[in-house]
Amino acid sequence: MRHQDTFLDLAPKLSDRTAKTTCYMCACRCGINVHLKDGRVAYIEGNRDHPVNKGVLCAKGAAGIMQVTAPSRLRAPLRRVGPRGSGQFEEISWDEALETATAWMAPLRATAPEKLAFFTGRDQSQSLTGWWAQQFGTPNYAAHGGFCSVNMAAAGIYTMGGAFWEFGQPDWERTKLLLLFGVAEDHDSNPIKMGLGKLKERGARVIGINPIRTGYNAVADDWIAITPGTDGLLILSLIHCLLTAGKIDLDYLARYTNAPVLVNEDPASPEHGLFLRDDAGKPLVMDRATGKPMAFDAAGVKPDLAHGLRRAGITHRPVFQLLAERYLDPSYAPEAVAQRCGIPAARIHALAAELARVAFDEAIEIDQPWTDFRGERHEKMLGRPVAMHAMRGISAHSNGFQTARALHLLQILLGTVETPGGFRFKPPYPKPPEAHPKPHATATPGQPLKGPHLGYPMGPEHLALAPDGTPQRIDKAFSWENPLSPHGLMHMVIANAHAGDPYKIDTLFLYMANMAWNSSMSTGRVIEMLTDKDPETGEYVIPRIIYSDAYSSEMVAYADLILPDTTYLERHDCISLLDRPISEADAAADAIRWPVIEADRDVRGFQSVLIDLGAKLGLPGFVTPDGAPAFTDYADYITRHERRPGIGPLMGFRGDGDQTGRGAPHPDQLQRYIDNGGFFTHHIPQAAQYYKPWNTAYQDWAVELGLYDSPQPYIFNLYLEPLRRFQLAADGHGPHQPPDHLRERIRTMMDPLPIWYAPLGDDADTAQDFPLHALTQRPMAMYHSWGSQNAWLRQIHGHNPLYVPTNIWATHGFADGDWARLTSPHGSITVPVAHMAALNPNTVWTWNAIGKRKGAWALSEDAPEATKGFLLNHLIHELLPARGDGHRWSNSDPITGQAAWFDLRVRIEKVTAPAEVQPNFPALARPHGGTR
Repeated sequence: MRHQDTFLDLAPKLSDRTAKTTCYMCACRCGINVHLKDGRVAYIEGNRDHPVNKGVLCAKGAAGIMQVTAPSRLRAPLRRVGPRGSGQFEEISWDEALETATAWMAPLRATAPEKLAFFTGRDQSQSLTGWWAQQFGTPNYAAHGGFCSVNMAAAGIYTMGGAFWEFGQPDWERTKLLLLFGVAEDHDSNPIKMGLGKLKERGARVIGINPIRTGYNAVADDWIAITPGTDGLLILSLIHCLLTAGKIDLDYLARYTNAPVLVNEDPASPEHGLFLRDDAGKPLVMDRATGKPMAFDAAGVKPDLAHGLRRAGITHRPVFQLLAERYLDPSYAPEAVAQRCGIPAARIHALAAELARVAFDEAIEIDQPWTDFRGERHEKMLGRPVAMHAMRGISAHSNGFQTARALHLLQILLGTVETPGGFRFKPPYPKPPEAHPKPHATATPGQPLKGPHLGYPMGPEHLALAPDGTPQRIDKAFSWENPLSPHGLMHMVIANAHAGDPYKIDTLFLYMANMAWNSSMSTGRVIEMLTDKDPETGEYVIPRIIYSDAYSSEMVAYADLILPDTTYLERHDCISLLDRPISEADAAADAIRWPVIEADRDVRGFQSVLIDLGAKLGLPGFVTPDGAPAFTDYADYITRHERRPGIGPLMGFRGDGDQTGRGAPHPDQLQRYIDNGGFFTHHIPQAAQYYKPWNTAYQDWAVELGLYDSPQPYIFNLYLEPLRRFQLAADGHGPHQPPDHLRERIRTMMDPLPIWYAPLGDDADTAQDFPLHALTQRPMAMYHSWGSQNAWLRQIHGHNPLYVPTNIWATHGFADGDWARLTSPHGSITVPVAHMAALNPNTVWTWNAIGKRKGAWALSEDAPEATKGFLLNHLIHELLPARGDGHRWSNSDPITGQAAWFDLRVRIEKVTAPAEVQPNFPALARPHGGTR
């Protein structure tokens, strides 16, 4: 053929049409444009009109095309026919699968609903899954938050009515100084990257406080290589410096916090440490103008931080005085904490000085009048342009709750929460802890629970305990062992069920929870528990396991019944204000996913399956009065379900199609969302965008939208009175008493003012035998284990080495290509090592969720993820080592039950390179339903 006859199409048609929906490759929930050609996904790009990412899309999002073609996709319902772990299944129909599940669950609901344990992973439909479990009547429900960052969420809600990431964000447009504590790159990655870009463009400073310098910390202007588990000690030292220098916002503290609230100071009183209240139960403050006690929210009151009150022979002092006395103690001085934190005292002093300088010397004002909840009009909004953000790095320690509380206290003392330039809440937050439900856990055969499973106890009377004092939940959430556990303890479910403590269960129902691998505290032990049989009966100790996933994860092999899920482009999803919306600080926003392609397998969206099961079981709300199914599928549920009159899963296009927030269901609501790009945004009025907890304009806007039924103004809790109520119980006061062996722990650790204590198990003997800290981070290119079978993302992270700091590298004579044995009190692993200079000198780390078990995820048995990739999970245990007191304590935060992943201590030694990582389990057989 002659050259001039060759035709080269320089503008080929890439797609037939474009569908706008929501990404599911992590939890950012960015907007995406899915380009389709001949009914298949051609490529994926960011949606420039979307409020979350504004067109930005990361490697994960673009690689979503590989999720919908992955060979690991399950193709049909499966029933196990061989032993657990054998991978031997037979395909069955959906009718048979649903009938089997119903036959297992119906007798439980009729006789003992608590024998069903229903736990979900990082799904985004928890308003539905939680409601389903509530209607079933089992107390045993939670999602994966107890694994991840419940310390962050619980500390934020209890202290200030919201927390980082999904509940709030830095004021990216006005912040001049941002502190990042323990933030890896997988959570909220696109918005944070965009925000950091804005800060860099304006010349604002970013300081990373993290043992590991990767990602965000690598682009920070300064990096502080803190010793793991000591963040709280550093924060309290910063507070000491600020108090010493008088660099705190006294006006903010007096107006918007419980700093002026009067506290009972009589040690002999049964109300010692509680607030003085009026007859209506409102905390009292001293009014500067009259010198008399008044309710904190009384019109015209000027709360006094300095003066107390003596009444009926009892002295009452303001919270602020107790706070100042504690943190001005020399034990919090930088010189006293420097060695423990691994940070020179001079650097701590310098950081405190920088915080003070930016907060007070560079304060900003906005000419925006607003009126507070006491009726006082303010002509301007004052801003302290210091913002902070934190995540799992400070949360996943056994001292994480008090550490997160300390971080919020630092923000509040500077006056940087809900002010211009500081930290801002995102609707539906802020919400005071009192506005949240209390936990419900009393199971009644054949009946729903009387309220939601998860909530915020305000005292011992709200614990989930049986009349004999034993926990009502299988994970022991809301018990004396873990009193404030609003996300549950997913990591304890299998261990407690296996031990029959506090009771045996019959059926374990899991969704997107890879408990047989990277979602367990000790992978090998969990596998043993899942396969263990009663020696007398020969039956499995956990009799039945139902599992739903879209892919052939490691957990599939250990289930008895598999309900195959769709991929995210083949189903409906609801990112709801009832759950985890996509709101920004200036707007409420929610979103949907919808089937932009048809599934080519016999699979169904799990949410629709759950609705079918609810109908088959006759659960209230899932059937009509005549017993017919109330909803045809999840899309129908999203459209027609009302959590309360006029309030449904989605806020947009309600009533006649033009109502927002409150309104009757609209039959075309989902199509209206699709036509709008898959999301809906409702902006906060300008006068309501700051000071949200106290701003009457915001409170009225939130009521109009349906976030509250009445205004909910409140003050921040520097001093957390619910913790004091638990301390009083530990001292013998009140009708609700803890077991004797827990009294000292409650008395010590549930301090109403933030404290720091060494991570549990981090005693002198452990530190001597295991001198190094070992951490995991999730890489920016992957999220949990969702992308680890993705053909594109595997090219970025095909395996993970153990990163070793320079001093340890040199001491042990490591060289490129070497391997090491890493040993903890619970086991050993043998893994490849790599040198990393930007690392705390006593810390080793690796990427999490890269290592895979042979045979899983449709990967070849010699895949690098299985031969060189590994997990630190093998070194962790769900229980702490025995301490001689007769109890094995949960490896968790003693207040919230947060899994203490990051308390891991190890020692390292150089070894001859094996053929592959150790331990290495036999290959799993590919399940019969695995797509090849």
